[in-house]
Amino acid sequence: MFKVIKQEGNARRGVCTTPHGVVQTPVFMNVGTIAAIKGAVGTEDLEAIGTQIQLSNTYHLHVRPGDEVVHKMGGLHKFMVWDKPILTDSGGFQVFSLAGLRKIKEEGVYFNSHIDGRKIFMGPEESMQIQSHLASTIAMAFDECPPSKADYNYVKNSVERTTRWLERCKKEMARLNTLDDTINKQQWLFGINQGAIYKDIRVEHAKRIAEFDLQGYALGGLAVGESHEEMYYVIEETAPFLPQEKPRYLMGVGTPANILEAVERGIDFFDCVYPSRNGRHGHLYTKYGKINLFNAKYELDERPIEEGCQCPACKRYSRSYIRHLLKAKEMLGMRLCVLHNLYFYNHMMEDIRMALDEGRFAEYKKQMLESMAAGERL
Repeated sequence: MFKVIKQEGNARRGVCTTPHGVVQTPVFMNVGTIAAIKGAVGTEDLEAIGTQIQLSNTYHLHVRPGDEVVHKMGGLHKFMVWDKPILTDSGGFQVFSLAGLRKIKEEGVYFNSHIDGRKIFMGPEESMQIQSHLASTIAMAFDECPPSKADYNYVKNSVERTTRWLERCKKEMARLNTLDDTINKQQWLFGINQGAIYKDIRVEHAKRIAEFDLQGYALGGLAVGESHEEMYYVIEETAPFLPQEKPRYLMGVGTPANILEAVERGIDFFDCVYPSRNGRHGHLYTKYGKINLFNAKYELDERPIEEGCQCPACKRYSRSYIRHLLKAKEMLGMRLCVLHNLYFYNHMMEDIRMALDEGRFAEYKKQMLESMAAGERL
């Protein structure tokens, strides 16, 4: 299911064969939280910019439109008109992000919906049931994401509970995959390593979840308040204890520099809302750094967002025009910016894979970091 075909140091070039197609790694997963990329980006757009795999969110789809609706419509692939792989987050991150609206107990988490305040309960079994209804390619285990600077004893107890929850997730998924009305009976399960910034907890948890023999493993609970140096340290110390023959996913990360550093430390899968969220606000990624189109200096700038870029925005429109659209609050401006950022991320991953194929990743990483820091052509 996953094969490392080239390695440079700890950086891995792999091929992941899923029930919904092959994914070349390292890969960036475009984030379609509620089965859509924010910014009026459709399936045909994602295909055109080289998207291999998308991510959607279990909690948000459970709240709206409801996983029963998606199930009745034939699952997420049919609902979204997307025939390539989809990964669904478990709802566990909302245990962190909706801290003011939830209570954690051994059986699971009690939420108040962020939409209408109604009471929701989600435990390992419920998360697996919802994700089975969604029929995603990869389901994430239900976990708690403790704050990165949480108390040591709190984190230790939380991680032990997450391990117990993983056992329940695996058992429930095995049951669901035998049912007649299950759409995707080959759904994969990825376990999630937690432990905040505590090396001993992280390593011990990695060893423990590796025993579950799942299809893949993730590093969670990073990019939630710790420094970049702390995040890189955790990846470096923990990744070697995750199974070498399984894909490794760094959840919710991150900037182009974060991705380059994490690839160097052995990560295969990435996701982040930055490309779409920042794009909607006129913040655009280029090989020469990030630009803010709202800056007055771009008012009469005839250049594309990034010279040489082949995305739909850069092939036709000027910075001046896209800036005007953004300031006028025209949806086209946001759409073009999101398309550019997603194209940049997906094609940066393509460049990373090519550099690994050719044994020059270290050189490529150095050049990219220097180029983005210099900002010479902005």
